Amino acid sequence: MSYLNNDTCPKYRISKFQDNLLERFQTIRSRTETVCKPLPIEDYVVQPQDFVSPPKWHLGHTTWFFETMILLPYFKGYKVFNANYNYIFNSYYETVGVRVIRTDRGNLSRPSVEDIYLYRKYINEAMLQFFQKEMSKDVSVLFELGLQHEQQHQELLMTDIKYILGNNPLFPPYIENKNSEIAPAKTSKWISVKEGVYEIGFKGDGFCFDNELNRHKVYLSAYQIASELVTNQEYLAFINDGGYEKFRNWHAEGWDWIQNQKAKAPMYWYFIEKEWHNYTLNGLQPIDWNAPVTHINFYEAFAFASWAKKRLPTEAEWEVANDQFNWGKRWEWTQSAYLPYPGFTTADDATGEYNGKFMVNQMVLRGASVVTAEHHSRPTYRNFFQTNLQWQFTGIRLAQ
Repeated sequence: MSYLNNDTCPKYRISKFQDNLLERFQTIRSRTETVCKPLPIEDYVVQPQDFVSPPKWHLGHTTWFFETMILLPYFKGYKVFNANYNYIFNSYYETVGVRVIRTDRGNLSRPSVEDIYLYRKYINEAMLQFFQKEMSKDVSVLFELGLQHEQQHQELLMTDIKYILGNNPLFPPYIENKNSEIAPAKTSKWISVKEGVYEIGFKGDGFCFDNELNRHKVYLSAYQIASELVTNQEYLAFINDGGYEKFRNWHAEGWDWIQNQKAKAPMYWYFIEKEWHNYTLNGLQPIDWNAPVTHINFYEAFAFASWAKKRLPTEAEWEVANDQFNWGKRWEWTQSAYLPYPGFTTADDATGEYNGKFMVNQMVLRGASVVTAEHHSRPTYRNFFQTNLQWQFTGIRLAQ
């Protein structure tokens, strides 16, 4: 047994297994607040688009998850911090009750930011008390899901902060004097993979999401996959060759998106005084042409690959070859629709809504990005987004 010494509570006796969970809980919860630390209060409430959530909402929602999924059902005598918060901070869980619609999250001037931080403190202290008792396997799995869920929101939080500030007419930096988005380019080469039957999907004893199960066999024809991501310089050649003006490389739906959005370049690219700039977390900067292109949607990734006389890899091709190239700087579009693996099942409780109900009209991304929490991703991780979305740190790896 070991002991926790915390200034906010007595010394609690916990198992070695829970000791590790507790340390991770404190580290992960603290990181969410660290992400928000550079923001003035005014930035916490802004919601410029329906797909963006205000930072204040992320802080509350990740806290609500632990309260609703763990403390309420499993901690006898727990008292809810505020009964209205289930309505405010429930994201999409139909089985948990009614909720504020996503487009109205920016209208929540109340509760205040101060109230949300008090809420986080209240739940953190309740969770520390919860650690006094041994967890069952089911509860520990649910607790791990809560940690992974908060790490997912840390990435979304950073992405949303960039969108909020990047659409401010002054282009204010999130941080000064720290280049957090640069990834030096290397000369790309083709990695060859032989025809054969391969296995994909999660294996092992660690955590995975339900959409990574079950491990199964896939047949792949021989293919090649690029060792490096497409750079800004390579994408500029596509733009200069009329990439956004010629229909031939686009899906019909992608071409409609161009016409409706008047798109001419990736999100955050601006042509100023005859020079390309892009908005970064450090503010508006001249584009680093050696860095991987980012903030492009599936339509753009597909069109670039078509223009280059190549294609996007399938998610199976990506997973089979992942140990032969570096990944993690950009979420990488694949040409695979987000669908269930053979034998996929969902839990009967609210956590069953986590992934399965989104398996329609979305494409799979693989890897991680510069704003993904450390140790959060893995080769079998299946991210997914709608084809038109650009605001995530997305990139392109080619295949042929």
